Amino acid sequence: MPGVIEPGEFSPEIWSETVDRAQKEKLVEELGQIFESSGVVVVAHYAGITVAEMQDLRARARAADASVRVAKNRLAKIALEGKPCESIATYLTGMTVLTYSEDPVAAAKVSEDFAKVNKKYEILGGAMGENALDRAGVEAVSKMPSREELIASIVGCLGAPASN
Repeated sequence: MPGVIEPGEFSPEIWSETVDRAQKEKLVEELGQIFESSGVVVVAHYAGITVAEMQDLRARARAADASVRVAKNRLAKIALEGKPCESIATYLTGMTVLTYSEDPVAAAKVSEDFAKVNKKYEILGGAMGENALDRAGVEAVSKMPSREELIASIVGCLGAPASN
């Protein structure tokens, strides 16, 4: 029957789209900009996570002004060359997901909170600028106050003498 794939057959037109060189170069460039501009990048394994759980992670990240990106490890390693956070290339094995944010704390907080709820999400490490972070480092960063919390506390300190 034309158009029907029998069991055991493989049709590349239907099952996979090839990514051409220009698309790969564009992706590497986008990843490079992410690695340069992010305050923190967290790398985690996500094997076994359902689509709904991944959507939950993305929603949590969006709410915290962070982003989640799944990319081929080989392309991410190429994008890391010469970047400040090049040290995270060692974590890029298996099914990895990148959580990143300009705020040096937001992505780490989102990752830690999601890892507490979902045991399949395993944080490997990350980078904060040029500083490499292991699993404990990501946890320590997640416990730091965010930029908004720091601004609020400074404003509170400045306003306190005036209210007395």
